[in-house]
Amino acid sequence: QVRLVESGGGLVQAGGSLRLSCATSGHTFSSVAAGWFRQAPGKEREFVAGIRWSIDLTYYADSVKGRFTISRDNAKNTLYLQMNSPKPEDTGIYYCAVAPGRIIPPRSLDEYPYWGQGTQVTVSS
Repeated sequence: QVRLVESGGGLVQAGGSLRLSCATSGHTFSSVAAGWFRQAPGKEREFVAGIRWSIDLTYYADSVKGRFTISRDNAKNTLYLQMNSPKPEDTGIYYCAVAPGRIIPPRSLDEYPYWGQGTQVTVSS
């Protein structure tokens, strides 16, 4: 059974930095795409960043490009999201997700069958 557990959320000042982690287990990650999504209060969950696990090919939403970096550690089966220069509008619950068998990380929620429980990120101005 695939299991995803996020950690690293918290309160951060605008312009600071924060790193989210997503520990994964229960799957052979030789052919998967993984992604980070977020959901702000009163808004729909949206794509933040994605990675093709096997070759470290990354994709970003325009709103975070140049500030956030998605990466993975194969030895630890862990996904990361490095958040640099966060803004108050980056506040929300951040979720990691995995889409087995996908080459390009989908931007649609429906394409990801496995999700973590989420971790809250609050950016103060």
